[in-house]
Amino acid sequence: MGEIIDSITKWGIDLVSSLGYFGVLIGMILNSAGIPVPSEIIAGFSGYLVFKGELNLIVTGLVASLGNIIGGTFSYMIGLKGGRPVIQKYGKYVRITEQKFEKIQKWFDKYGDEMVLLGQFIPIFRSYVSLPAGVLKVPLKKFLPYTFIGSFIWITLLAFVSSQLGEEWGKVGEFFDKFKLLIIAGLIVLPAGYFAYKLVKNKGKKNIS
Repeated sequence: MGEIIDSITKWGIDLVSSLGYFGVLIGMILNSAGIPVPSEIIAGFSGYLVFKGELNLIVTGLVASLGNIIGGTFSYMIGLKGGRPVIQKYGKYVRITEQKFEKIQKWFDKYGDEMVLLGQFIPIFRSYVSLPAGVLKVPLKKFLPYTFIGSFIWITLLAFVSSQLGEEWGKVGEFFDKFKLLIIAGLIVLPAGYFAYKLVKNKGKKNIS
C-alpha cells in the first residue's frame, strides 16, 4: 500500500513539475472524477512552486477549480443520467459502496444541496462527491458554483500553506492534522452562518410580501 501511495505522489509531483498549470489542471480533473490523485499532492507541490516563484497562487487556485469543474461535471452527469443503478454497479470502483451512498444521502438530506460545497473541504470525500450529487439530482445551477467556490478556497488554502512551508511543503498534511479541530470548527461555523443568513433573508421576503 505504501508503495502505491509513493508512486501516486511521485506521479503527481512529476505531472505538475513538468507541465505547470496544465499539470495542475489534469491532476484536479482526475481527482474530482474519483480517480485517486490526492489534491494535497497537486496543491501542495503547486504551493512549493509558488514559493519558488514559478507559479502564481491565485492562478493556481483558478486552474485547479476549473479542473474540478471539468472532472466533477463528468461524474455528476454520469450520476444524473444513470441514477442509483450506477452506484450499485460501478460505485465500488470509485469507493462508493451502497452503505456509503446511504450515509452520503443522509448528509444531503440534512445539509441540502450545500453538501456539494461542504464536501470540497473534506479530504477523500471531495474526490467523489460529484457522483452522488448527480444521482440525488442537485440542480446544475447550484452544483457548478458550489464546486468552483469550495475547490478554489480549499486548493488555494493548501497551496498557500505549502508556499509558506517552502522546502518542507510535504508537511502540509501534518499542518492540517495539527489544526484540524480549528478547520472543522470553521467548516461548522461558516455553513451555520450561511444557513442563518438564508433563514433571515427568507423571513424578510415573507414579511415584505
